[in-house]
Amino acid sequence: MSDPQRAAQRLWTVFPVLFGMALLLGGCAETSPSKLPPSESDLTLLTTVHLCDAKTAVLDKRHGSVVTSPWGSGEELRLPAPEGTAGSEESYFVDEDGVVAGALFVFTSGLKLKPFPVLRKTLSELRPAMEFYLSSMELGEDEHSTSGTLFMTGDEKSTTQYVVTGEGRGLTLMMASFTLDPYVGLMSPQRPEFVSRLTPSTKLPAHAVRDKPAESYVAMQELARGQANQLGFCGERRYERAAEAFQKALSSCGTDKTCMAEGHHRLGMALEGQGKLESARDEMERSLTIRPNTPEVLNNLGTVYGKLGDRDKAIKTFERAVTLRPNYPLARYNLAEAYEAVNGKRAILEYETYIALVEGVEEEADRVFQAKQRVKALKR
Repeated sequence: MSDPQRAAQRLWTVFPVLFGMALLLGGCAETSPSKLPPSESDLTLLTTVHLCDAKTAVLDKRHGSVVTSPWGSGEELRLPAPEGTAGSEESYFVDEDGVVAGALFVFTSGLKLKPFPVLRKTLSELRPAMEFYLSSMELGEDEHSTSGTLFMTGDEKSTTQYVVTGEGRGLTLMMASFTLDPYVGLMSPQRPEFVSRLTPSTKLPAHAVRDKPAESYVAMQELARGQANQLGFCGERRYERAAEAFQKALSSCGTDKTCMAEGHHRLGMALEGQGKLESARDEMERSLTIRPNTPEVLNNLGTVYGKLGDRDKAIKTFERAVTLRPNYPLARYNLAEAYEAVNGKRAILEYETYIALVEGVEEEADRVFQAKQRVKALKR
């Protein structure tokens, strides 16, 4: 999957990630705006340690008093203020493979952004994702604010989140996080375990946080770890490691049927990546027995049927996906491909429908070109 395809899977939401969220699924992305929100900054926080670095890089490059504590199935490496960057309390979150999945910077006294015009301009061009109440927040001797605003931006693989107070040149940064996209719901500054580092009495909107048992948190973490490995967020795609993570997620789902359906689906995709098509088919079919009408699962299962040589099942499965979601571009494209050998007119119709659905979407330009070429060939 290319970087633009990953961009189409970005998580532009302020709510914690739910197990069934379609945007987390590799290979089944819906189209999205072709341009990402502005993300330029002149405030450099990740200066020596970066996302995807090994845990040893944090320990080698951060020479302060690093405190290690559990973070689900991974670890948090915490550098207390004022030893952190720009006087922040600095934390790095490492998955169980020893890879940095996220970083968090907390400025309990606030960092004035007047000296950082690029970041202030970026924030002015972003739409606020959420506002909440930061009670008893002391920002200076003669300044006090109780309103916090969350902004989200990023690039093709990561999400950046800022919590700020004030307006214009008086903006003050309270918290910033940098996260690999699959982990964004677990690393949001709005989660109580993070925002409480500013002040224990911070009040969030009722819909902002859905606390889950520790076991479910581990399941979410393993789903994120699996996706990061499957899609190669840190370079090489590691399907075996992804499959292992999804199996661990399934063992932590408990009675959560949505979690179980998602785990089987993603495990199926990881097995498909290893070429284990029969096992991939079985896992995706298990997912559909738990949650039958999920277009993304149907689309991916149709692809597996096609690879197994069962065109009839592939066509029926793609048709079911587009019946459930008529504006599903990738399923339309896959259905057109499946129809080419048996019904040229229907293939043309599906290709043309796909082209109309993704008109103007830069990330789909290559596939649109291929679709137009196929239409020309079928009309001859």
